[in-house]
Amino acid sequence: MSVESIGETAIEETDERIDDASDGLTQDVAFTVLSCPRRRYSLHYLMREQREVSLRELSRELAAWENDVDVDAVTHKQRMRVYTALRQSHLPKMDENDIVEFDSSAGVIELTDDASELEVYLDVVPHDEIPWSTYYLGLGGLCAVAVTLSGVGLFPLSEVPGLGLAALVTLLFVGSAIAHRYHERANRLGSAGDPPA
Repeated sequence: MSVESIGETAIEETDERIDDASDGLTQDVAFTVLSCPRRRYSLHYLMREQREVSLRELSRELAAWENDVDVDAVTHKQRMRVYTALRQSHLPKMDENDIVEFDSSAGVIELTDDASELEVYLDVVPHDEIPWSTYYLGLGGLCAVAVTLSGVGLFPLSEVPGLGLAALVTLLFVGSAIAHRYHERANRLGSAGDPPA
C-alpha cells in the first residue's frame, strides 16, 4: 500500500467520524477538522481574508503553502491536486458541519458564524517546541527551588533580599507571559502570513 493511499484511508476514516457527529460543532468534530493540514490551511486562509473566496484562489494559495513556493510559481498540476481534494472531500465535510458555506456550483467558500466556535481549539504547538504548560511547570519548579534555597540560607541566594527574589520571580513570569502571548498570536490560524505547521 502506498503512502498516498494510506493517507487517503486515514482521511476517509476521520471523515466518517465527522459524518457521525450530528450535534453541531463538538470537540471531536473540531479536532477531526483541525487534524487535516488542508482543512487547517483552508481555515487559516478564510479567517485571514474574512470574505467569500473562490475555490480557484483557495486551491492556489494552499498549493503554494504545501509546495513551499510563491503563488505565482504554482503549477497547474499542483493546484489541481489541491482543488480536487478540496472540492470532493474537505469543503463538503466542513460545509456539512456548518464550519464553512461551500457553494460547489459557484465554486465559492465563506466561513460561517459557527466557525468562531473553533477559536478555543486553534492554538497550534509547532512540532519542534515544548507546550507552554510544560514550560510554565518547569519555570514554577525552578522558582520554587530558588525560594527554598534562599530560605535555608544557601549562598548566593541567601544574599538576595526577599523583595529582590520576589521581583525576579515576578519578572520571569511576566516576561514569559509576554513571550507566550506573542508566540500564540504568531501561531494561530487566521494570523497574517503562512499557516502554522
